Amino acid sequence: MILSATAEKTVRMISNGLVLLPAAVFLAWSASSGPAETPRRVKIDASRFTYNPNEITLKKGEPVVLVLHSTDVTHGLKIAELNIEMEEIKRDKDSEIHLTPEVVGQFVGKCAHFCGKGHRSMMLRINVVE
Repeated sequence: MILSATAEKTVRMISNGLVLLPAAVFLAWSASSGPAETPRRVKIDASRFTYNPNEITLKKGEPVVLVLHSTDVTHGLKIAELNIEMEEIKRDKDSEIHLTPEVVGQFVGKCAHFCGKGHRSMMLRINVVE
């Protein structure tokens, strides 16, 4: 099939457009979604019979990673209202909880692994604000 110069140019533009259009759509979509947000990391040490810090403040809708570390014996953390239940925070090993709080309020977590006589007094307060 023989095409005129104008027809041949039109065919090239269309075929290039068919290849470039999906690429352009993908680039526009990926630019609009922006870079992936790296969650803030909050380090918390657990030791008989306290968490350090024992109170933290988080923003509603902000992804965070709670990095828990025991300095002595095995501990745990349970906060039912935030769906947190970590039964073992082992000595010299980081344990991570990925969390995006969706409810504003004050939440009290307790040690979820018996760690000695003061176990029941071991608490962590999480304040979630707007």
